[in-house]
Amino acid sequence: MAATKDPRPCSIADTLAVVGEKYSLLVVREVCLGNGRFDQLVRNIAAPRDVLAARLRRLVDAGILTKRAYSERPQRFEYRPTQAGLELEPVLMTLKEWGDRHLRNGVDLPMAVEHICGNELVPVVTCQACGDPLHHEDLTAHPQAEGWTAKGPSAA
Repeated sequence: MAATKDPRPCSIADTLAVVGEKYSLLVVREVCLGNGRFDQLVRNIAAPRDVLAARLRRLVDAGILTKRAYSERPQRFEYRPTQAGLELEPVLMTLKEWGDRHLRNGVDLPMAVEHICGNELVPVVTCQACGDPLHHEDLTAHPQAEGWTAKGPSAA
C-alpha cells in the first residue's frame, strides 16, 4: 500500500468541517424551528454566547444561514435558513430518529414532528432511482478520488 499523509477525500468530512462543530447543527435545528434570534438561540441551546456567535458567523459564511437586522437601536439580528440550511433538515430528522431509537429507547421523547399528512414523521432514507430503503448490505462504494479504493490508498 502506498503511504499517504492525507486522509481519504470525503464529502462527509467536508460537511462536518462546516456543521460538525459542537452546537452548529443545534443552531440549524433552532433556526428551522423559527427561533432565529440570538437570545432564543442562547436559551434553547445553552451555548456560551461567544461560542454561539462564532458558530453563527461560520454558518452565515458557509451559506447555511442568512442574517438580517430586525432592530437598529440596539442593533439586533435574526438568522434564517437558506436553501442549503433547509436541505440539512432531513439530516436533523434522521439524527433525531436515531437518537429516539438508540439513546432514548423510544421512551420520554423530547419532540415529535408531524408531517403534512398528519402522521408523526419517521424518516427513511431511500434510493432516488428505485425508491427502496437504504440497507447496508445493498450498498457498494466506488471511490472516485484518484489513488483511493474502498479499502484505502491504492498501491503506488
